[in-house]
Amino acid sequence: MNNNQELQRLIVEGIQERKGKKIALVDMSEIESAPTQLFVIAEGSSSMNVAAIADSVREYVQQHSGIKPYNYDGYQNSEWIVIDYGWAMVHIFLPQDRERYNLEELWNDAVITDLSDLD
Repeated sequence: MNNNQELQRLIVEGIQERKGKKIALVDMSEIESAPTQLFVIAEGSSSMNVAAIADSVREYVQQHSGIKPYNYDGYQNSEWIVIDYGWAMVHIFLPQDRERYNLEELWNDAVITDLSDLD
């Protein structure tokens, strides 16, 4: 498993640790204009849950790989938190904000893989 696959796995596990739902992997590696190789998109049930999921991703990835994000933003209202790992960007949304911004549709020429919820 290469480092990017490992990072992807750790991000997903970090999301699942805090009951993040509707995880989508948006592989943009074949799109020249894409800002990154991978979006990992998920949603939380409340702004508190969105913040907890984002914290879990940052802590889980760092604990298991030593990798820290380059940046993160959105904790002010915790409706949409983005975590930037360079190769991958993690987007944690409230359901209505995910629907409003609709990143999957925006990048619909990417390869999108929807993961099953754990429960």
